[in-house]
Amino acid sequence: MSDERQLPDPSGGVRASDAEREAAVERLRVATVEGRLTMGELTERTEAAYTATTRGELVAITADLPAAADPSAVPARPARPAGRDWVVAVMGDSRRQGRWRVEGPLAAVAVMGDVVLDLRGAEVPRGDVDLVATAIMGDVTVYVPDGVDVELSGVAVMGDKKVQVREAPPGRTAPRVVVRATVVMGDVKIIGDSYAEPARRTLRGWLSRDDRDRRAIE
Repeated sequence: MSDERQLPDPSGGVRASDAEREAAVERLRVATVEGRLTMGELTERTEAAYTATTRGELVAITADLPAAADPSAVPARPARPAGRDWVVAVMGDSRRQGRWRVEGPLAAVAVMGDVVLDLRGAEVPRGDVDLVATAIMGDVTVYVPDGVDVELSGVAVMGDKKVQVREAPPGRTAPRVVVRATVVMGDVKIIGDSYAEPARRTLRGWLSRDDRDRRAIE
């Protein structure tokens, strides 16, 4: 009986090209559209893909995803619904946390109350979030994974609007969160994982526990 052992992929140590990194990022985007990755997983894996030096590292990033489909069959970004999904808090609290799906534009309104939107575990098929935030004597807080691009605009009267996020390096493709804020005696805050208290950094979920333990020992 022959001893059949799987030999390591000789190409695993070959240095990755820019085109191969971009192909891995596109594969991650497709997986997000299909609902396989959350926004936090997408941003973390995208960063890892752009910083990968070998083909083996790119393989590890996409190892738990289905085989790449025919490029002509890659799904396009889904059409954005016309209406907005409203999250409202009036003299109370309203939260969206855990694993939830952002199908289209969002609107958050806090009137003498608090709205919390945690996008770190959210499924965002389009790869970007469009949010209109209104805070009147209340707070709207949006938590995002590190590595996203954030655009915050609007007006604050006797209030504050601010961004505390570790964004992706300039020129790098990354998920985007666009927020248009109206603040009157309140706050609109977009906070990244690195600034969240307590910090809830996303683990590299595509590595098994054994892989993580082994890397920690090394």
